[in-house]
Amino acid sequence: MLDEKIGFIGGGNMAFAIGSGLINRGIIKTDQVLVSGPTLEHLQRWRDLGVATTNDNNQVVDKMDTIFICVKPHILKPCAEELKRNHRPSSKDKDKVFVSVLAGVNLKDLEASFSFIDNLKMIRCMPNTPMQVSEGCTVYSSGSHVVEHDLEKVHIMLNSLGIAQHIPESMINAVSGLSGCGPAFVYTIIEALADGAVKNGVPRQMALQFAVQVVVGAAKTVMVTGKHPAVLRDEVCSPGGATIVGVHELEKGNLRATLMNAVESSSKRCADLGCNGK
Repeated sequence: MLDEKIGFIGGGNMAFAIGSGLINRGIIKTDQVLVSGPTLEHLQRWRDLGVATTNDNNQVVDKMDTIFICVKPHILKPCAEELKRNHRPSSKDKDKVFVSVLAGVNLKDLEASFSFIDNLKMIRCMPNTPMQVSEGCTVYSSGSHVVEHDLEKVHIMLNSLGIAQHIPESMINAVSGLSGCGPAFVYTIIEALADGAVKNGVPRQMALQFAVQVVVGAAKTVMVTGKHPAVLRDEVCSPGGATIVGVHELEKGNLRATLMNAVESSSKRCADLGCNGK
């Protein structure tokens, strides 16, 4: 268990995935967390967990040790300006670590926005929502004043909720298109698999349960065996059998190209969000 005080500026889905995941895993206790948001009623699920909430972002910066910045990219500038106006410099500022989950916003812009913090320690990361069930996939890059101890602390938090890896910032947008956006692609695949079974007479609940297990089982097989997915696919496709006929339909529907295009488009959009501030 960490003895850090963890703050969240912005209490939306990604913040909740991280915070609730850390609490559920026993990494931190609820009384170590403070979450801010513009509307307290939107933070009710945090209070249901036993977490304190506030509509004052400065409270989070003043009181917490590690601060996750979880606002929308276009909110960054006004949020940082408000913090700067109301910030009371403290000797503790140099020890605080800020962790941004803002899609597309690079370290240079983050450090410029929070330059009012002395010896600013900024880490840019891209987690995903499966963190809330401890199956997340997160990459992160560090700013100029971040030291090894800071990285170790943040890695413990992120890696406890799945897997986490420190990478060059130049790779973040590309990886985000896969790990950050990928769960939505997989949810769509699960839904489609279940719908296909329902079309053939399988009850909806059973179809969804089996579709989920198929994806979980296939993913675990790749992880455990270390075999390339194409090799594992060929092991299922008997000559002239039912599976190869289905795989042929996937090829006719350009499934692989569509998924590749989805990752590429999402990666580009991550970069655009930072460049355009939208």
